Amino acid sequence: MDSRAHPPVAAALRLCLHALLVGLLALAAIQAVRDGAPHTAAVIVVTCVMASVYAAGALIPAVQPHSRPAALWLALLGAVWLVLLALSPDALWVAFPLYFLQLHLLPTRWALPTVAVTAAAAIASFVLHGQAVTPGTFIGPVLGAAVAVATVFGYDALFRENERRRELIEELMATRAELAEAERTAGTLAERERLAREIHDTLAQGLSSIQLLLRAAERTLPADAPATAHVRRAREAAQDNLAEARRFVRALTPPDLENGSLTAALERLSSRTTGPGLTVQFAVSGTPVELPTPYEVALLRTAQSALANTVRHAGARRAEITLSFMDTSVSLDVVDDGRGFTPGCGPAVTDAGTGGFGLPAMRSRARSLGGTLSVESAPGQGTAVALTLPLPLPLPNGRPGQDAA
Repeated sequence: MDSRAHPPVAAALRLCLHALLVGLLALAAIQAVRDGAPHTAAVIVVTCVMASVYAAGALIPAVQPHSRPAALWLALLGAVWLVLLALSPDALWVAFPLYFLQLHLLPTRWALPTVAVTAAAAIASFVLHGQAVTPGTFIGPVLGAAVAVATVFGYDALFRENERRRELIEELMATRAELAEAERTAGTLAERERLAREIHDTLAQGLSSIQLLLRAAERTLPADAPATAHVRRAREAAQDNLAEARRFVRALTPPDLENGSLTAALERLSSRTTGPGLTVQFAVSGTPVELPTPYEVALLRTAQSALANTVRHAGARRAEITLSFMDTSVSLDVVDDGRGFTPGCGPAVTDAGTGGFGLPAMRSRARSLGGTLSVESAPGQGTAVALTLPLPLPLPNGRPGQDAA
C-alpha cells in the first residue's frame, strides 16, 4: 500500500484498518470452528491465504493509490474474499474494510462501482447461505458502504485543505524571506548611495577646489620660485587623492552602472520593466557625452522611480524614456499615456514614503546637482516627468569640473 509519509492521524487509521481486517478474518475462522461447519478446514485455509495476500500488498512498495499493481492486488484480494464468502456467511463483514481499501487505492470512477459490487456480493451471501432476508440484510452492507464513502471522501477533502494551507504557509515564509532579503539589499544600496553622495559633496569637492586653487597659485609663481615645486607636489597629491575619491564614488554606484554606461543601464531598465499591457521604449537624443557619476545615478534613479510610479499607479499602455544631450545640459524625459493625476495630490507624490523614490526624492536629487524637475499631468491625460541637469564645465585637462567629482 501507499508507503509515502503520512501524518499521525493517517498512520493511526491505517493501523486500525489492518487490525479490523485481520480481526474480522480471525472472527470468521473462529466462528467456523465453533459452529463445526462442514468446510471448516477450507475456511481456515482461505482465511490464512487472504491474510497473506493482504499482508503482501501492505508491504509491497509498488502498491500505491491509482496504480496498476494496486488494482491487481485488490482484484486478487477480492477474488479470495469471494471464495471465503462462499464458504462462510461470517465473511461478509470483511466487506467493510474492503470498502476503505477500494476507495483509497482506486480512482473515483472505478472505486464507487467496485464498492457497489462488493456491497451486492455481501447481500447475495445471505441468499447463498439460506439466511433470512430482512430489510437489515440490505441496509447493513449499503449503510456500511455509505459510511466508508463519506469517511474517505471527507478525509481526502480535509487532507487537501491541509496541504493547501501547508503550501500557503511555505509560500508566505518564502515571501517573507524574499522581502527581508530585498529590504537588506535596498538598505545596502541606499547606504552605498549615501556614502557616494557624502564623498562627492565633501571630500571630492574639497580636493577638487584645492587642486584648482593650487593650479592657480602655480600659474602666478615664477618658474624658478622656491615655492613652485612645493605647490606642484601639493597639486599632484590633491589630484591623486581626488582620483582615489572618484574611484570610491564609482565603486559605490548602483549595480546597473557598474558594468556599462548610463545609456546601456536605461536600455536594460526599459526592457525589463513590465506591467499589464505596458510597452516601454527608450531613445537617445543628441551626442552622448561622459557624465559624472552623481549625474548618472540621479538620472537612472529618476527613471526607475518614474517607471515604478507608471507601473503601480498609471495603468498605462505605453511609456517612453528619452535621454537628451544638449550643449549645456542633459535631460531625461519619462512620458506615459496612463490615467494621470493632479500634481500636488496624486499617488506619485506620496510614493516616496513607501519606496524611497517618488517626486520629492526626484526633486531633491535635482536640486543637489543644480538641476530642475518638472511634472506635467492631468487626470486622463498621462504624465510627463522631466529632469534637467546642467553639464559641468570641463577643466583645462579636459575632465569635468567640480561636479564631476
